[in-house]
Amino acid sequence: MHKIPVIAAPMFLISEPKLVLAQCRAGVIGSFPSLNARPASQLDDWLSQLNADLLTLRAQGETPANYAVNLIVHKSNTRLEADLALCLKHKVPRVITSLGANSEVYAACRAAGIEVLHDVTTNAYAHKAIDKGATGLIAVCAGAGGHAGMQSPFALVREIREWFSGPLALSGAIATGEAILAAQVLGADYAYIGSAFIATEEAQASLAYKQAIIRGQAADIIYTNTFTGIPGNYLRESIEKAGLDPAHLPEPESMVDFAKVTNAKVWKDIWGSGQGIGAIREIMSVRAMVERWTHEYAVARHKLRL
Repeated sequence: MHKIPVIAAPMFLISEPKLVLAQCRAGVIGSFPSLNARPASQLDDWLSQLNADLLTLRAQGETPANYAVNLIVHKSNTRLEADLALCLKHKVPRVITSLGANSEVYAACRAAGIEVLHDVTTNAYAHKAIDKGATGLIAVCAGAGGHAGMQSPFALVREIREWFSGPLALSGAIATGEAILAAQVLGADYAYIGSAFIATEEAQASLAYKQAIIRGQAADIIYTNTFTGIPGNYLRESIEKAGLDPAHLPEPESMVDFAKVTNAKVWKDIWGSGQGIGAIREIMSVRAMVERWTHEYAVARHKLRL
């Protein structure tokens, strides 16, 4: 299979080794958040098994893509040091950092020859990450699932490319082969895709969540900081099921005791999603989804004579 320039975004509770391995076998870079491994000791097992599985596939003649591990570098993550140590031990190919640039993490990864991509929503954050030692960037633009920025990819990618020539991925409503090509045309090296993978057979998401993805359109995405204090995109359906009015969500400080407002668990029952889900209309395997994108990508290249 021709490999398209895609990094699968790491999704909380959804991205686990089964999904990551399927993504790698389909020819895209798979990823998962280290915090999905619970208890923390499970991360050691996951990385051992992933590396063993990929080694076996290569010995059998397959050419899977590699993978990345997402580390939350915010001070609230008490596992950061231990999870980073395991990434170094297992020589993971890439690390993706989120919620804060961390020079110590970057230095440790560089010393081990590990590429580090950092999530940014503005050009100022991009400068800060590179100044602290990140080797690459992920421009998280308007329409991206979960914690997302508000800037247009046309603006943010251009501003970053004026001074940075290293690895750059683009996130924001990408769910077709044409959009993957568009990311490259804008100047990104990779398309960074999350929400579309929720509606795959291998994703660790409930059937209700997957069905909401395939029913949804851009108008069904609510951008709010209510649930985590950081602005992000969430499915309207999950907010309504929690007994909340998407048009009148309370301010974050009033949601400290969420149980007083709803029985739903924010981390589990409020579903993140990007605006690109209008292109997803059925639950399918990761391989089938990537094959569809590969075909769409090739057709778009041909139309543009690229």
